[in-house]
This record gives sequence, C-alpha cells and structure tokens, in this order.
Amino acid sequence: MKPSPERAHIGRSDNSAASPSFAKVSRAFSRHSVLPASSPIRLVLVDDHAVLRAGLANVLNFDPGLRVVAEADDGETAIKAWRAQPADVMLLDLSMPGIDGIETLQRLRKEFPEARVLMLTSSEAPEDVRHALAAGARGYVTKTVRRAELVAAIRAVHTGEQVVGQDVARQMAAESATGAVSRREMEVLGLVRQGFTNAEIGRLLGISERTSKAHVGALLVKLQAADRAEAVARGFERGLLKA
Repeated sequence: MKPSPERAHIGRSDNSAASPSFAKVSRAFSRHSVLPASSPIRLVLVDDHAVLRAGLANVLNFDPGLRVVAEADDGETAIKAWRAQPADVMLLDLSMPGIDGIETLQRLRKEFPEARVLMLTSSEAPEDVRHALAAGARGYVTKTVRRAELVAAIRAVHTGEQVVGQDVARQMAAESATGAVSRREMEVLGLVRQGFTNAEIGRLLGISERTSKAHVGALLVKLQAADRAEAVARGFERGLLKA
C-alpha cells in the first residue's frame, strides 16, 4: 500500500513562506474531502516545469476521485489538449513561455465558456489574482498549498464554487484599504525605471504585454502619476526606489 503523501511538494525550489490556508476551502473542505461515488474529476495540468508537473500528476492521481487526463507546458498546447480531451478542471500556471496564464484562460473561456480553471501559481500578487478572476478563473491558489487543501479546492471549483487562498485574500484587502504597491508592481516599477517597454517587461517577468501594461497602469493610479517618468519620480519620493 502506498503511503499517503503528507504534503504535495509542488512549489518551486525557492522555499517560500508556509502554506496558505483557504478562504472558503476551510468551510468547503468537509464537503469536498469525501471521495465522490461518481466518475473521477478529469484534470488538465498546465505548467512549463516538467518535473513539477510530473510530481503534481503523481500527487493528484493518488486520489481515486481525481484523474489527470492531459498535460501541457504552454498555453497553446493547453488549449489544444482541452479540445482533444475535454476535462472537468484545468490547473493553470500564471507565468509560462509564449502566451501567459491569463491570456490562455481568456482564449480557453472564449472557445469553451463552461471551462473551469483553477490557477495554481507561485504569485501571491493581488493584481495577478484580480486579473485571473476577472478573466474567468474559478479559483486561485499558490504552489505552497498542502495536498488535502489542493484536492478540496479542485472539488470546490468542479462544483462551481470560487476559491481564493486566505493569505492572498488578506493581501488584497490590505492593498485595497491602503493603496499599497504590491511586490509585482515593485518589480514592474524597477523595470520601468530601467527604461524597459511593456513588451520587454512582459518577457522578463514571464507575463503577456497586456498584463504588463495593466501593471504599469495600476502604478500610475497608485502613484498619482501622469506618465512613466513621473511614476519613477514618485517612486523615489515614496522610498520605493533607491538611488
């Protein structure tokens, strides 16, 4: 008998902070942790890290209520995989080569409006969460998640619920209340300072040019700047940038 894995171990090797608990999953867990009597939930895994993807598939296939039916390492391949093998839930990374997770989600939902997508990514940036949910994602969790919580999130999304990590939700609430610049926006501001274009920032951060442009726009609003040059100047004034 295989031992039940205590933790999914699906995070990248940056040893980031402890696993977030979930808003809504804490309530939904008891409902969704029981193995369903019906057919397994069919999953498509999308992540450009092959080793991570293989480990995740192993963890999920361990559960008799789940079955990985397809994998992809980029957005274009993910959409083709969904066409060839319709599934119940797609687990989608945010940063990938080619089209990023947000654009992949938008294209998938345009062709398959009923597709249910759970973002599984390293980013806890509130703006990334907002963009994903606005694009149609049913849930957003990070790669530090525990196995049981991930399984519960998948089942919740499968039944039509929306799931957001509790830590991410707190960050979003704090940012909304204070107008604080997020970590991702800090990265973007640093690249704006260096003179990179939106397209170049997108390539450097592994996001689409559209998403990069949205980050720059958010910075202009938060810093009350009329243009990129003024945003950089305001960044120095507020101590966000150092000489």
